[in-house]
Amino acid sequence: MHAETPAEATTTERKTAALAAFKDLAHEPGVPKPDPILVVDNVVRRFGGLTAVEVGHLEIQRGSITALIGPNGAGKTTFFNQLTGFDTADSGSWTFNGRAMNGVPAHKVARAGMVRTFQLTKALSRLTVLENMRLGAQRQLGESFWRALLPFLWSRQEVQITMQAYDLLTRFKLDAKLDDFAGSLSGGQRKLLEMARALMVRPELVMLDEPMAGVNPALTQSLLGHVKDLREQGMTVLFVEHDMDMVRDISDWVIVMAQGAVIAEGPPGTIMSDERVVDAYLGAHHDAPLSESDLESQLHEAEEALEAEIEEETQK
Repeated sequence: MHAETPAEATTTERKTAALAAFKDLAHEPGVPKPDPILVVDNVVRRFGGLTAVEVGHLEIQRGSITALIGPNGAGKTTFFNQLTGFDTADSGSWTFNGRAMNGVPAHKVARAGMVRTFQLTKALSRLTVLENMRLGAQRQLGESFWRALLPFLWSRQEVQITMQAYDLLTRFKLDAKLDDFAGSLSGGQRKLLEMARALMVRPELVMLDEPMAGVNPALTQSLLGHVKDLREQGMTVLFVEHDMDMVRDISDWVIVMAQGAVIAEGPPGTIMSDERVVDAYLGAHHDAPLSESDLESQLHEAEEALEAEIEEETQK
């Protein structure tokens, strides 16, 4: 019988702890969590007459892998943009680790420990892979103009940053590419680079916007493994994804958005059978049986159309 290694035991413990946190929760939008790392209240974002986001209350459980799903145009990416400072909400508030984050610019959000990746990767194509990684590190002494003129003030820190970058690139199997330009990487490799660069911040919450979009099957499993590993490194994960197989495989909890609002929450094993979720994806009453009066009405309309067609043919 296979005995668990220490790493496997830790993985099992973290997964068990995450599932235990959700065990007795109601499957309703905005349900309170035992230990939320992110709490959102009444966030609204409008573009002209269109309300893109209108989230009343939402909590993200610390130490969990939470999926945010919904049909195209549901407002998922716009919601990410509000929370991470890449766009400004019209109203509402949210806290990260108890600290108010609304109105905080993106670089300060990242510095606080909340980082995100993008559906379309933001790697700097004309910098090398290693240079992209170095840019992700926070509070670099050499970023000051005057200190930059005095290498002895920052050279030791740069060595530490480079070592951290190399360790992450090795973990993500990109160490052989460290001197290549980021623009030469495949789509999947750029996704790996962006995830690795986000970890240079040493974040507590990692928000991934469709991490599998555009990734070839050869790298999909590698990316899946890295997403799972984020929790084992002590991080909380919130990710947007359309691939339901991936959602079932790695998420502990699923949040569903439609038309800018959260309409359902629950475990992945049951959420896709939720009537609210089915209606959001396929349209309300898509499979509801017709009533007797509906059937009679449709039959009457068909008979009238047929009679009109016969009469038209007779007059020719």
